[in-house]
Amino acid sequence: MTKITMIGAGSTVFMKNLIGDALSKASLSAAHIALMDIDPNRLAQSELVAKKLVLSVGAAATISTHTNQREALEGADFVIVAFQIGGFDPSTKIDFDIPNSYGLRQTIADTLGIGGIMRGLRTVPHLWMIAEDMAQVCPGATMLQYVNPMAINTWALSARYPALKQVGLCHSVQNTVEELALDLGLDEKTLRYRVGGINHMAFLLEFTDADGKDLYPAMRAGYNAGKIPLESRWNARCPNLVRYETFMHLGYFATESSEHFAEYVPWFIKSHRPDLIEKFRIPLDEYPARCVEQLATWEDQYAELQNAPAIAHEVSNEYAATIMDSIVTGTPSVIYGNIANTGLIPQLPQGAAVEVPCLVDGHGIQPTVVDDIPKHLLALMRTNVNVQELTVEALLTEDIAPLYHAAYMDPHTAAELDLRQIRSLLDDLLIAHGDWIPEWARKRHAA
Repeated sequence: MTKITMIGAGSTVFMKNLIGDALSKASLSAAHIALMDIDPNRLAQSELVAKKLVLSVGAAATISTHTNQREALEGADFVIVAFQIGGFDPSTKIDFDIPNSYGLRQTIADTLGIGGIMRGLRTVPHLWMIAEDMAQVCPGATMLQYVNPMAINTWALSARYPALKQVGLCHSVQNTVEELALDLGLDEKTLRYRVGGINHMAFLLEFTDADGKDLYPAMRAGYNAGKIPLESRWNARCPNLVRYETFMHLGYFATESSEHFAEYVPWFIKSHRPDLIEKFRIPLDEYPARCVEQLATWEDQYAELQNAPAIAHEVSNEYAATIMDSIVTGTPSVIYGNIANTGLIPQLPQGAAVEVPCLVDGHGIQPTVVDDIPKHLLALMRTNVNVQELTVEALLTEDIAPLYHAAYMDPHTAAELDLRQIRSLLDDLLIAHGDWIPEWARKRHAA
């Protein structure tokens, strides 16, 4: 029997999507699903939803719940990781409130920038704990890692646990293709594409219809003529203006939302240029607002799920179930995964987390080489890789200095603040996060 363990299963809606997808696969419908979370109340809610899903689809899967991580991991074949250390309150609020006091505005702050650095500092130590437990009780398992900051996490995991089978998973590639199909009025199933880069800064290197016709000219013409429906189907607060603007200048379309992308580059969020914020409709501080809304509506959502006699599930575009099915059955599939760079993108540093096409079958996850990324795109990626590399160095060496260097090098932060401001901001963040960050960072900072 296949065992699937989910760490962070108290994220009930996300758990519902991933477990519902798994139950839709014949190869996984009789799996043992172990749900683990540190919050017993949210865990109980997820257990109820998961058991209703099993009954609704007529699956033979069994559900167990755990607050002990190692117990949940015992004998697992797949480990899905989806958690947020420090949660919205206090950690996410700190990551927004303190930078705001310096005039540094962010949109989501979970991947790069000051917010991404601090989230990596909180998150990586726990991912290492999971990897250590896996090495002891399920050494052959594959980790499907859904936690941000994806690139920092993947890099740090592979650096300390190179034998760990792991892939970082995101939905930006598949979401982007779905949106562009709508923009062009085409059937998504007819589109052909090849993507390469780093998480949240990968690009469509090839984008054609089924006959091999390049679709980029139609995108440019449609945008210039005002015929592209720029409203994002994934986030109504943020239309695709930033991505189309960068596409017109760089020649390639990014596979992450305009909201995310705006804070990875120095061109759009500037305190002295409110006109840019208005022109490109960048939703500053959107993520905290979204969190507050989700928290406010969760109890009603849960009551609805709790009272429903059955729970319908529409298969999502997440990769987890496809990966598990391919490994179990040997049926080949192709996904986009975040993997340690072993020459996969030779122009980027060894060990860096790169996002490339991967073949998945009974032999596991096999990434492919993407060695033809244009130089200007690589140059842009390196500005983000610099921040990731220095953050990972700080974590591996337990040295505070590279953490400051990472903050200095961040494109958006450096475009807004000077060196002394950045150092002071990081000092304030380290103090405010307290026990949520590793002891070495607290001690070194205090010294």
